[in-house]
Amino acid sequence: DRDLHVILDNVSSHKSREVQKWLGRHPRVSFHFVPTYSSWLNMVEIFFNLVQSKVVARGTFPSKA
Repeated sequence: DRDLHVILDNVSSHKSREVQKWLGRHPRVSFHFVPTYSSWLNMVEIFFNLVQSKVVARGTFPSKA
């Protein structure tokens, strides 16, 4: 009973025919595209890259909790 809004960059694969057909079958999902070269999105990608490389990749985790 809820809609899903997905924020994406403007890569062409997000706008492919297959994706558009999938969106047609899932009317509660909406894609929103950020402007090309959006600096805030680049910073978010850098942040998650740092978390993965400095914390996740080097850690030993006995459980997901």
